[in-house]
Amino acid sequence: MSSTSSASVAYSVLDLAPIVAGTTPTDTFRNSLDLAQQVEQLGYTRFWLSEHHNMVSVASSAPVVLIGYIAGGTTTLRVGSGGIMLPNHAPLVVAEQMGTLASLYPNRIDLGLGRAPGSDQRTAQAIRGSRFGSVQDFPRDIEQLQAYFSSDNSSSAVRAIPGEGLTIPIYILGSSTESAYLAAELGLPYAFASHFAPGQLFPALQIYRQNFRPSAVLAKPYVIACVNVVAADTDAEAQWLSTSLKQFMLGVIKGKPAPLPAPVESMNGLWEPAQQYAVQQMLAYSFIGSKQTIQQELQEFIGQTQLDELMVVSNIFRHEARVHSYRLVAEVLGQGELTPASPLYQHSH
Repeated sequence: MSSTSSASVAYSVLDLAPIVAGTTPTDTFRNSLDLAQQVEQLGYTRFWLSEHHNMVSVASSAPVVLIGYIAGGTTTLRVGSGGIMLPNHAPLVVAEQMGTLASLYPNRIDLGLGRAPGSDQRTAQAIRGSRFGSVQDFPRDIEQLQAYFSSDNSSSAVRAIPGEGLTIPIYILGSSTESAYLAAELGLPYAFASHFAPGQLFPALQIYRQNFRPSAVLAKPYVIACVNVVAADTDAEAQWLSTSLKQFMLGVIKGKPAPLPAPVESMNGLWEPAQQYAVQQMLAYSFIGSKQTIQQELQEFIGQTQLDELMVVSNIFRHEARVHSYRLVAEVLGQGELTPASPLYQHSH
């Protein structure tokens, strides 16, 4: 296995648009824009927003709207969905919305697609209505999207205007091996959600690389892995800051999600042993510590996974501390020639 230097890996942001305890979604969005403007200066490649519904702790229920907000407030950063949950939407509507964004912000918009509902089953039913079983249509819906973006669709009875003829990079998101097979078969880049589903990361990457079929848009596999990072000036401060993330995940496991809470001195008494184990399993790929600590651990992770790009999510209570964490990550990963900001999709399909 060849070694991949951390200095040669592109680095990006996944923003879950977390609602911090005591704040509103308005505060969340303002902080997201400020974060995007700061990471743009720090050399980050892209800024992706997730799609979640019916969660008091997450404000990103309409990622398309937020993509426009973030792209409008930045100049060079690629902005996209991490992801749009395609079974929740008709492919034509997604093509029109992303085509609108790509027309407003040329060569800066990414379309990451997932098949999960981004919510509970009852909410998924409310969103999808008669399309409730549409998760089975995920592969076909992706191909439909590609058709809408194609110039060849100009003679079709149904067209995406704007959208048609635009080069909008499509990424397959996944947290299981099933998505790896699909990304490989379609010859599309693959982004794995190891920030909350670490268990199948290595099997999924192996499947994707072994089964990859070159496509009109991608000649060889391209892998993004998303991880949690809580970086601070000292290990002790980072561990303290990370208790917000641990409390947040504990709420998810208990079925009682809540806005991102303030850090605590100790998690003792807040979780039972089984709950602690479950949280630690979900957060297996979390890098918590000083710049020196995360530098060594991220280097090992990048070497083991042979990533093309590292996507970082930092759920930290205070906005200033969150920005500082991303700054420390940039100092670790930005010490060399960066991968080009858009290594994919040199021509349209």
